[in-house]
Amino acid sequence: GAVTPVKDQAVCGSCWSFATTGAMEGALFLKTGVLTPLSQQVLIDCSWGFGNQACDGGEEWRAYEWIKKHGGIASTESYGPYMGQNGYCHYNQSELVAQLASYVNVEPGNAAALKAALVKHGPVAVNIDASHKSFAFYANGVYEEPRCGNETAQLDHAVLAVGYGELHGKGYWLVKNSWSTYWGNDGYILMAMKDNNCGVATAASFPILA
Repeated sequence: GAVTPVKDQAVCGSCWSFATTGAMEGALFLKTGVLTPLSQQVLIDCSWGFGNQACDGGEEWRAYEWIKKHGGIASTESYGPYMGQNGYCHYNQSELVAQLASYVNVEPGNAAALKAALVKHGPVAVNIDASHKSFAFYANGVYEEPRCGNETAQLDHAVLAVGYGELHGKGYWLVKNSWSTYWGNDGYILMAMKDNNCGVATAASFPILA
């Protein structure tokens, strides 16, 4: 109940903004009981000063810092729809929601800590190595890619971990992507926990709302 429908980032390199809003949406739902779609576009348009580069990439921590400093984030309804391109920053301070107290980086490579974060805090923004064809063509089952890296420098895509489980004896992370519902299993993928495959547990973070 803490997760909004899968979206499509299109040709814009804005995965970082989807991972951030996903984690924020979850935290806001757990706090208020209301699921409010939050704006990726406001982060794309407005967080340049924090080192994010809109459609050319960004990082969740920089987005959290922007949200923290500005006293919240715009809802999709108040800011307008996701455009898939850089736009003019035009948020209204009075309409910002979900004030952020801080954010937490989960201990790198610690699967138990990531599980605990998911249970206690809801969806967690994670980074993965999504550079292999097998990822692009994933359809179902637990995804394991022997060529996947799990060092920070090898992670090239930000996604949202929303849960975990086991299928046929294989532990997995349930991950929400931002490549539309046509990709993967209705937009989701089960990523193997074993040996921190593809780095799901390497650079995970979640917000703490004020």
